[in-house]
Amino acid sequence: MTPRLRLLACQIAIPPVATAPARDRFLAETAEKIHRRFAQAPADLVVLPELSGIDYSRAAFDRLDQLAEPLEGPSSEVFRALAGELGVPIVYGIPRRADGGYRISQVVVGPERRILGHFDKIHIAQYGASFEKEYFSRGRHLFVFEHLGIRIAPIICYDIRIPELSRTLALQHGVQLILHCGAYARDESFASWHDFVVARAMENQIYLLSLNRAGADFGRSLFCGPWVDEESPAVAFPETDEAFVSLSVDPARIQSVRKQYSFLQDRLEDYRALPLESADAPPEAVALRL
Repeated sequence: MTPRLRLLACQIAIPPVATAPARDRFLAETAEKIHRRFAQAPADLVVLPELSGIDYSRAAFDRLDQLAEPLEGPSSEVFRALAGELGVPIVYGIPRRADGGYRISQVVVGPERRILGHFDKIHIAQYGASFEKEYFSRGRHLFVFEHLGIRIAPIICYDIRIPELSRTLALQHGVQLILHCGAYARDESFASWHDFVVARAMENQIYLLSLNRAGADFGRSLFCGPWVDEESPAVAFPETDEAFVSLSVDPARIQSVRKQYSFLQDRLEDYRALPLESADAPPEAVALRL
């Protein structure tokens, strides 16, 4: 029987960061906070939100030439050391230098103090309070890692709204836990964010941590199991305050939910193969054109 996985989810407040030294001081302060919390409530995996070391703002993005990092950068140094001290993997976010530009990345470091891999945000947001296409390029690969027998994959913010990504991770790659690390601002899209999180967890019958940063314009992270209802509600984080929340992932719960609710077994192999009957127009006239 695969044991439960204990998560420490860090909804952290990230102040404006104008320089690399200021970023590095904040990273050190964050590591110390995690260390203190871990001493009170040990975990098997520590997770931080998107762009964990800088504020989500034009002012910060205009200084990416100073604040962006390679994989083996200041954030890596801090969190590799912390992972070694705590003896668990840590997932954190950086603005990453790559191919002459920048990517929004979640990096995973292991207790052996080495980088296990990274995921670059695939869907770049350009609506509401988001202006990422002006600064960042999209990612071009998936990343899955296994810890304590559980298959885990990070995705980032806007990625949750595109169902094919979570579906592919769950069904083709056997992912049981998605770490959805975000910087969800309270713009016009904020009210619908949690609906997408619950839908992705339930339609794929997996665990899903949707981790936001703290602050008046952010907050309200959410953790969903493979089934959400009145008796098994999602875990809501504080509305705006910083919080370090202990959570549990139970692989047996995934198995029991999939046995009770046979959504995944009842899928057709290919819905595109179904013929379309239309009284008004041929199929090509109504097909979605991107």
